[in-house]
Amino acid sequence: MSHLLILGGTGRTGIHVLNEAAQRGHRVRALVRNPDAVQAPAGVELIQGTPAHIDDIRKAADGTEAVLSALNNSRASDNPWAKPVSPPMFMTDATRNTLTVMKEEGINRIVLTSTMGAGDDWARLNPVFKALIKVSNLKAGFDDHHGVDQLLRASDVDWTLARAVALTDKPMSGSPRAAEAGTEKPGMRINRADLARFLLDTLEQDTWTRKAPLVWNARGMTRPMLHIPVMRNSFRTLGAPSIDGEPAP
Repeated sequence: MSHLLILGGTGRTGIHVLNEAAQRGHRVRALVRNPDAVQAPAGVELIQGTPAHIDDIRKAADGTEAVLSALNNSRASDNPWAKPVSPPMFMTDATRNTLTVMKEEGINRIVLTSTMGAGDDWARLNPVFKALIKVSNLKAGFDDHHGVDQLLRASDVDWTLARAVALTDKPMSGSPRAAEAGTEKPGMRINRADLARFLLDTLEQDTWTRKAPLVWNARGMTRPMLHIPVMRNSFRTLGAPSIDGEPAP
């Protein structure tokens, strides 16, 4: 059992992370904007605040041993093309604050959600798809994911970035599959509950250290890595998984 700090625990992925961590017997503390609005599992300690404020992270991180982050950007609606409403580079700034506090507290392990196409995976996206991102509201989300990737790679902590393919709300279906980008053709989707399981497995088993694997559900068809029609169906997740993370401060 570990004492965990969870960020983004009120989002559609984050709530699964809270439940999974509590069910596994971890001591869980979550930093949330409004504790009264959160139906957290029994035993989860809710700390009021936002990761945009470093002192709030300091308060929440005190005595914890590792960090799980399901933070993401907020949009005006669930439409992937909708206008972002989170502050610019929200996740990057929150990650910078978190890394600073981790160093102060002697915390060395962090596992975070990310998206396919972020960081060094950007080079593998089809040029047409990249052009669409650059002229749309998706750009803000990708810029933020890139920023998080850069901060982690420059740090000396043991990090893992779980790069999800298209997220769904289907029930947990079994162990998800993961691989470094370019080594396997990933499936099209990952259930949020299964992504949460992967995050906890990665933390508990201390796997994928300083790596950014793609994560998907093993069952179902796989797709060509850069097939545009499929990529278009994945817009809901790629670069704009806004409502899965902590609401914008």
